[in-house]
Amino acid sequence: MPYRLSSLSRPKAVAVCAAPVAALLATAAFAPLPFSVAQPGMTANVLGENKGDPVITISGAATRRTSGELRMTTIVATGPDAHVSLPDVVDGWFRTDRAVMPRDAVYPSGDNVKEIQEHNEATMKASQDAATQAALTYLDKDADDIKVTLKLSDVGGPSAGLLFTLGIIDKLEGDGSGGDLTGGRVIAGTGTIDAAGKVGAVGGVALKTQAAHRDGATVFLVPKAECADARSELPKGLRLIPVTTLKSTVESLVALEKGTGSVPSC
Repeated sequence: MPYRLSSLSRPKAVAVCAAPVAALLATAAFAPLPFSVAQPGMTANVLGENKGDPVITISGAATRRTSGELRMTTIVATGPDAHVSLPDVVDGWFRTDRAVMPRDAVYPSGDNVKEIQEHNEATMKASQDAATQAALTYLDKDADDIKVTLKLSDVGGPSAGLLFTLGIIDKLEGDGSGGDLTGGRVIAGTGTIDAAGKVGAVGGVALKTQAAHRDGATVFLVPKAECADARSELPKGLRLIPVTTLKSTVESLVALEKGTGSVPSC
C-alpha cells in the first residue's frame, strides 16, 4: 500500500521543507548583485575655488572679474567592490534621490579600484585639454600665447568639459559686451565637450539636477539627448536649457542674460 501523509503529519512536512527554502531566499536577498547605487554628488563653481585653489587659472591674457556661478555637477556611486544586495536595489529603485545602475555602466574600465581611478584621471585630463582648446578656438585666441590651468580635486571623468569651457570664456570675454555669461545667476550643468565644441551626453542627469538645485542653481544646462532623463525628477524652480554645441550654449546664456531672443527648453 502506498504511504500517505496523514492530515496531522502534512503541516510538519511543509514546515520542514519551508525552512531551507526560507534560508535560501534570505541568502539570495542579501547576496551581492552586479549593480551600483548612485546619488547626487558634490558641485563646484568653476569660476571660483575648490579646496582653496582656483579651478581656472589663466596666464598670458587679461581676465575679467566675474559674478554668478557656473557649477559643474557630479554623482557618487557605490564602489566596484561594494556589496549591493537586493534590499539596496529595491530601496534605490523607489527613491527619487537614488539610481540603480549596472556596475559595468558605472565602471566600464574594470573592477580594479586603482585602474578605475587612473582611467577617470586620464579622461578628466583629456576633457580639460578639449575644454581649453574649444574655448580658445571659440574666442579666436592663440593657444601658444595663453596658458590655461584647470584644477578640480577628487573629481574624475569627462562630464565637466562643457562647464570648464564656459568658465574659460567667461573669465576671458564674458558675453562679449562686458557682461557675464551667468547674468549673476547660479547656473549648473553637465556635458562632455570635444575640441570642436560639440557637447556630448554623460548620464546621471536626473541626480545631477538634484545636486544643482541643492546648491542654489536656478538654471541647468543639459545635453539635448538627455532632456527626458533630466525632466524625470526635475526639482521645482530649476530651468532646463538643452545644449548641443558650445556656440548654441553661449547664445542661449546671452539670450537669457539680456532677456532678448529665444531660449530653448526641454
